[in-house]
Formats: sequence, structure tokens, C-alpha cells
Amino acid sequence: MKALLLISTLFIGIVCAIPNGPRCRCTPREPCWPSTARWKALNESIDGNLVAVKPVGYVCHDPSFDQDACANITAMQRDSVWRSGEPGALQHINWEAWPAKQESCYIAGDRKIPCGQGRISRYSAVVHTPEHIQHAVRFAARHNLRLVVRNTGHDFLGRSSAPESLQIFTHLMKNVDFTDEFVPEGKRDRRAVGSAVTIGAGVQLAELYEAVGKENKAVVAGFSNTVGAAGGYILGGGHSALGPWKGMAVDNVLEFKVVTARGNHITANDYQNQDLFWALRGGGGGTFGVVTQVTLRTFPDAPLVTAFMNITQLGNANSSYWDGMEKFHAYLPTLSDAGASGYYYMLPNVHLPDFGELAVTSVIFFFANNNIASADKAFAPLLSSLNAIPGLQVDYASEQLPNSASLYQSSLKGSDNTGTVAVLGSRLVSRHFFESRHGPSTLTSVLRKLKYPPGVPVIGHLVAGGQVAKNKDIQVSLNPAWRKTLVHFVISRGWKEDTPLAEQRSIQSNLTNVEVPMLKRLEPDMGAYVNEADPNEKNFQKSFWGSNYGRLYRLKKKWDPRSLFIVRAGVGSEHWDKEGVCRVRGRD
Repeated sequence: MKALLLISTLFIGIVCAIPNGPRCRCTPREPCWPSTARWKALNESIDGNLVAVKPVGYVCHDPSFDQDACANITAMQRDSVWRSGEPGALQHINWEAWPAKQESCYIAGDRKIPCGQGRISRYSAVVHTPEHIQHAVRFAARHNLRLVVRNTGHDFLGRSSAPESLQIFTHLMKNVDFTDEFVPEGKRDRRAVGSAVTIGAGVQLAELYEAVGKENKAVVAGFSNTVGAAGGYILGGGHSALGPWKGMAVDNVLEFKVVTARGNHITANDYQNQDLFWALRGGGGGTFGVVTQVTLRTFPDAPLVTAFMNITQLGNANSSYWDGMEKFHAYLPTLSDAGASGYYYMLPNVHLPDFGELAVTSVIFFFANNNIASADKAFAPLLSSLNAIPGLQVDYASEQLPNSASLYQSSLKGSDNTGTVAVLGSRLVSRHFFESRHGPSTLTSVLRKLKYPPGVPVIGHLVAGGQVAKNKDIQVSLNPAWRKTLVHFVISRGWKEDTPLAEQRSIQSNLTNVEVPMLKRLEPDMGAYVNEADPNEKNFQKSFWGSNYGRLYRLKKKWDPRSLFIVRAGVGSEHWDKEGVCRVRGRD
């Protein structure tokens, strides 16, 4: 393509050439890298909140080894809350390393091996205001820098890090504001659309639930301490145990405030910038801009029933184990019709003293339900069916809870256990499949063939159906497959810090080329959940967004024509290498 000189009206002072061949972000080894004086100017523009970042494991390696500091972070290395507040850490440490360059800085690594920066950003703009974000975005655009948006580092596809990048760290934007009469900006009649909460980009789920609980409200969100409620979680769609009751998280967004690639701070809702509003509701985090705050619909909180069921295999009755799995999955549509949601964990390799192998442990919720007998009645046919299988033991219990706040506040105390390697694969499976004649048996056959590393379950998320399906006419960019889905399946794989690179690649390759395709063949036209999926998902455009990808791609070109916001397996990323550093091919 012929080189063009563009004097952009989008960025003051940006002059760039678009050359033939691959175009790369500027790196520290090149003359285009900002001078010390320019980094200083950025620091001053964001009120002294620019930080030069080192990986958190830096103090545990020569020549910078610090015995006391290393002991402190070693004690904290599995703490998700600590990790969320460190610009030089991520929740899953495989995204801190840069295998292609053999750069890592693991806390538990060999002290004698010097640290490499890996995928940890070189600088972090620790932003407190939208204006700070605007300055950082314009700086990155002006100097052609790789830009990363990070809140907590809770991201299974590595979108919170990139090598030799500038990080925008939204973690400290913690405002939470309630109203009973929210009026979206630009709504001409000024009539309220209901009760809502507006949260800053740095608010995490545990913080959100504490706040809404005090107001006796409920909000559709996830189930993890350190997920950023206003970030990639909701931008990717946001599944929730409350989904069958109130829909996906994106179904309940009323408004975004976002800094665009042009450096403008704008509002996107049903009344202005409607196309961007559509794209942000499911199009993926870090792709269309930097969200500064989001307004979510709230609901009066309600009681719920929680049901616990464990299925244990006695002795060596392996066929009984899988018979139980088949009956369990065949019954899920019936549970869904009774209002059930929740999670179950398949652990065929966990040996319990005096019992045998645990087939399934599940926690199922019936929201807006104050009748424990109705939940027990919904489970009764399943329990009877499972108890009739020789070699299985079924344990069941249920309890009444006053509201969702009590559930989340009791569950999300302290921190999650992170600081390990984790790569995922996933698949959405439809209600129709579970109801089909051979669906449960076909699923069981596939589940038997998956690998089960010790203590690592296959997780079934019963978070769709109900209102998620009923909301099929809501105009969002969420993968339409969600409206047909009953269960979202996730498999997890990992390795140790000292695992040879060839073995790491083998584990990842088996996930991408063997196990995920096995799940995909169940229903080739469904898809995967963009926030919990294989980072090397093949044909990710269709898997993550289905028929919505074409429009998302066009809107990406409109709102980010210079591809400032590129993330792994995100909209438009097919033009870039895996790290988002160099363009690799074009598209008409």
C-alpha cells in the first residue's frame, strides 16, 4: 500500500506514516520511544501518577534480590486481592511471562536467574480521573505505543498485559453511586428508567456486592472477589448466577462513560452514541475504548434457596459414575424450568477416604424463592433417579437465605487463590442439545475422554436459560448463542513455573487442537464465552460473537481507526500478532 502522510485531526500533534508491510508499535530499543523528558511530561499531566513498572518477582532475583521484600511477596503470591492492586502482577502468572523471548520473573523462580520484564508493562498510568485516562490515551497514540487497559489483572486470555507497553491502571476509580430514578444522558423527556447504580472502572465484585447489600438491592454480576465489575467482565457479556432470573449483565447496562481512541470522554447509551453502546455490551474488554464508569440496573433484593448435591462413586463402579453423569445432564432442563442456576464441578479423579470418587459437587440457587420445599421438590426426581444407580451415593441438603447479598457477602470474603498458571477452554451448549434424544449420552462420552489433572474439575455453569433466553430481542453485541445456551462448560489446564517450554506448548496444543474441538463438535454452530475461553481459539470471530462479528468489525474501524486498542482474540486483532505489537496481515 502506498505510503501516506496523515495530519490527523483526531490527535493533536500526531503525524505518522503508514508504510508498506507490517507496522509495529514503538519499542524501547527504537528512536521513536519517548524520551525521559516526555515520560516526565506525561507524569506531570496525570498528577504524578506514572509508575515505572517491574514484575513483582523482581526482588526475588539477583542482582536485585531483597530478602525481606522477597519474603513478603512470597507470602502474598497466591492472594488475588494483593495481586489486583499491583501494576506488576497478574492473577495468572503465565501472562506475566513472555515465552517467545524466554523472559519471566516468577516469584518462586531460581534466584540466580535474572528477571526478564516479560509481558509486564514498562510504565503504568495509575489513573484516578477520566482526564488522566485521556492524557494516557493521547500519549500512547502520539508515540505509537502498545496500550494495555488493566484493573485487576483477572483475565484468562492475557488481555491485561502486553510486552513493552503502557498500562492504564483503572484500579483506584472506586466511586459507587445509587439512584432510584436514573435518567440516561441525552434522554429528551427526562423521564427516569428505574433504579440504578453507577460504578467506577476500578470497582471489584466484592466491593460492589457490599455496597448494593447495604441498599437492599440486587445487581447482575459474577462470582469472584477480584473481577472488575465495570471492565472486561461486563464488556464481554457477564454471565451470572442471577442470569436466569434477570438476564446477562449486559442486558442490564443503562449507560457507559468511555474514553475513546480519539481521547474524548463520551457517553454511550440508548440516546447517544448508540452504535458504540451496542458494541460495548458484549464486544469485549480493551477493544473500543477505556470505560471510566458504567451504570447498571438494580432490583429489589429477594430471598433464595441454595441446594447442595454431591454424587459420590463407591468402590470401582466406573460405569455407574458415568450413568450418573448422563442422568444429571438430562435433568438440567427440568431444573432450569424450576428457576435453577448455579455451578457444578465434575471431579472423577478425587478420592475421598471411606467413600470413593466424587463424581459431582454442585451448588444450585433458586432466586426470588422463599419456599425451600419447592426447591426440594424440583430435585426429588433427580435424586430418586441417581439413588437407583448401584454404586453411587447421593447427598443433598438445602437452606433458605434472606437475600442475594447474604449469599455473596458470605462467599466473597478475603481473597481468591490465584498466582498460578491457568489457560482455559470453553463451550456453550444449548438447551435443545440437553433435551435431544442422544444429547446427554453424547456429552457424557466426550466428558469421559477429557483429561482430568489431579484436583482440576470440568466446570458446568448453569447460568443461562430463563431470562437470558427471554432477552433475545435486546439489542446487544453479545454472542447470540447465549440466548440458546443452557450450560457454559469450562476446562482448565496449567503447568509449573519450571515446566520446560516445549511441554508448556504441548499442554496448550492439546487443549486447542484436541480437547476444545471435542467440545465444539457437540454443537459446531454454538460458540464459546469470550471471557473464559482458549486464548488460541480457532476462528475466534465466530466462536465469540457469531453473526455479530461483521458489525463489530465495522464499528471497530469507525471508533478506533488506528487500532490503538488491540487485545488477544479481540475484534480486529486478526491483523496483529499474538502480542499486538506488529501488524501481520490486512483485510479488505
